[in-house]
Amino acid sequence: MKKSNVRLAATVLATSACFSPVVYAATSTEPGTEASWELVVAPFTHHWRKDSEHRHVVLLGLERIESNGSTMGGALFRNSFGQLSAYAYYGHEWDALMGAESLYFKLSGGIIYGYRGRYKDKVPLNVGGFSPAIIPAIGWRFTPKDAIQAAVLGKAGVTFSYDRRF
Repeated sequence: MKKSNVRLAATVLATSACFSPVVYAATSTEPGTEASWELVVAPFTHHWRKDSEHRHVVLLGLERIESNGSTMGGALFRNSFGQLSAYAYYGHEWDALMGAESLYFKLSGGIIYGYRGRYKDKVPLNVGGFSPAIIPAIGWRFTPKDAIQAAVLGKAGVTFSYDRRF
């Protein structure tokens, strides 16, 4: 991934953090009071180590968030090596992290499918293309329906997403 894309993602995160208290205060509904769906679009992934084989990664996911904070969902993406991949997971979201109403932490665990052939060793414990995954993420909800999030992908990198509740 180009440094300009990482800078753009960081700029979007920082700008949203600066303006979100004003936008959030202007809205009347509280997040987390009832179950909802969330669309996840992740257009940026930054790899910790540069590899000439890495390709641009784009992810599209759908998640169900219950009123108690439990989550479950799935995502489709092209992995770093151009293979169509999927992640099915269950997790939990903790709102108002460190007393900041807009800040949240999410932890999910599930199964990734898609790292096959010569790339099977790029994820741990891969059996037939299936591998377990645990993904921590931190996000900033700048309205009750809109958020940006950064999820750490183990030793591979970090992905940035826009999440929209409905």
